[in-house]
Amino acid sequence: MQGVAEVVRRPIALVTAAVLLLEAPGVIVVNAVMARFVKAQSMSLDGMDPGAMYTGTWALGVVSGIALAVCALVAFLAGVRDRRPGRAARVLLIGCAVVHGVLAAVAVGLLGWAAFTFLVVVLGLVVLTLVAYGEGYDEAAEPLGEAPAAA
Repeated sequence: MQGVAEVVRRPIALVTAAVLLLEAPGVIVVNAVMARFVKAQSMSLDGMDPGAMYTGTWALGVVSGIALAVCALVAFLAGVRDRRPGRAARVLLIGCAVVHGVLAAVAVGLLGWAAFTFLVVVLGLVVLTLVAYGEGYDEAAEPLGEAPAAA
């Protein structure tokens, strides 16, 4: 009989993947809007070229969107394969969780509770995905300590 962890492990990873994949274009759009404001108002920091600020804002948006899409792919593959992600993939998901936590802390003051709630929900999904495929779960998709079923 499967435990609760085995039943919800796949759906959590797949929901995490879907949310991260939906978040990726949203991040790109937000950065596109910010880049447009930077260009329209010729904004700069400490005399930096406004064109560089515009390009940097676009680059940050695209790189962040790609990173979120890669994190979504990692979570999707973990859910589909029902296997623990590799070391590099876990580090990527941990980084994604840390960034969401920091952004949530900043967003609560700047954007309000709705943005904070969304970021914390995504943070929770990423952490749940990591915990569901944690240390007690081996690469063969069987919990450690249990004997394989006899044929």
